[in-house]
Amino acid sequence: MLDTHQPESRLRAHTDRYARWAGLVVGVVAAPLWATVDITNYGMSSFDAGVPLVSFVTAFGLCAVGGVLLGDALTPHPRDAVRTASLTPRRVRDHVPPRITLLLLLQGVFLVALAGMGDALGTQDAMNRAIGAHDGCDGTEPPVILWPGMFDGSQILGSLAIGTVACAWTLRRVARRAGDDQQRRDRSWAIIAAWGVLVSAQLSIVVLMIHTYLAQSNCAGMMGTITSLAIYPVGLLSLITLAWSLFAVVVPRTARR
Repeated sequence: MLDTHQPESRLRAHTDRYARWAGLVVGVVAAPLWATVDITNYGMSSFDAGVPLVSFVTAFGLCAVGGVLLGDALTPHPRDAVRTASLTPRRVRDHVPPRITLLLLLQGVFLVALAGMGDALGTQDAMNRAIGAHDGCDGTEPPVILWPGMFDGSQILGSLAIGTVACAWTLRRVARRAGDDQQRRDRSWAIIAAWGVLVSAQLSIVVLMIHTYLAQSNCAGMMGTITSLAIYPVGLLSLITLAWSLFAVVVPRTARR
């Protein structure tokens, strides 16, 4: 197949960078506003269940994704083109960072499992028993695994689906786009980093909510111990990937070379 290889212009790099920064700034401004909206359907105040914090992280992550994708869409095409030939079809996995992408995919699966189970199984009776565990134990262990998704599972899953579809579609476009492999790799890394902000930030908040609940509960029992052993390493990993993702969004690879 034929490619059109076009040299990277300074305007191109600056447009992409400013769009990324704008996405983060909009996220910082819009996230508190979205966090004040009560989207739950339960009588208990959402502010008592950590929903505003989840809403804040969700809005910020989506804005970060939007900024990176907007920067890619608004990037002007250089004028001078050189025709080159590509003998093999390009694949998305050839341009994304393999290790960090695998870690983010595993985190995404873990996040879907936690939020999905809580959203699907969080009945009113389960919520009442979990909330009542702060004051005493009635002889049965509360369903600690349900806590992160009781009030905000739909919001987490919905935002994750939107961000994943948008990033996957853009990665496919980047892989098929004209240019050299380094340009496509830089773009793909930025998109993976933006998706990482969304996934890692939400998973970190979910782990924090579980930790807070376990610390305050009087009767978590064996289920609480097992949950702690499972979530704390995941929480530490999500913080590391979140730091990498934010750095990759703020400082493009082209600026580091």
